[in-house]
Amino acid sequence: MDVFDIALDVIDLRSFSNLWYWIALAVLWSSVSHWVLGVPHDMVQRARREGGQALADVEDLVRINVGRLLTLVDGGALIMVGIAGFWLSTLAVLAFYYDVEFAKAVFLLVAPLVLVLWASVVECRRIVGGANRGEALLRRLTVHRRLVQVIGIFSIAVTAFYGTWLNISVSILN
Repeated sequence: MDVFDIALDVIDLRSFSNLWYWIALAVLWSSVSHWVLGVPHDMVQRARREGGQALADVEDLVRINVGRLLTLVDGGALIMVGIAGFWLSTLAVLAFYYDVEFAKAVFLLVAPLVLVLWASVVECRRIVGGANRGEALLRRLTVHRRLVQVIGIFSIAVTAFYGTWLNISVSILN
């Protein structure tokens, strides 16, 4: 047995039957829904409870992260959309035309993040347009977090149903 065979045994490219894939999926969506626009949800809750310096910290963090994201998007949106479109379509073709299970798993992890990124850019534009202070900002962050959570729940459900269906169909065929 050579090193390549040992590595494949450890990694197990059959993703939907691998516990590590499901742990990664849970950690991904937990992190994405906790860090909304780069602001952890516990800071938003503390700012809502205490106000003062905690609210100023959230406002500063939002201002910095919104500026960073909009600078990236405004500066290279066309290139980023082209690269993302290329890689997503490559993954989709590998996954659903060539039936590569690893590509299916990665596609189901990454594709919903495009929706989260799009929603984040829209929310950043709204924040820059107004409602970037006080309770209005905290409300926007909470609503955006709930939208990200809905996308995450839908993504996890689709991934779970598809992964279960794939595992059952593989076990039936064998």
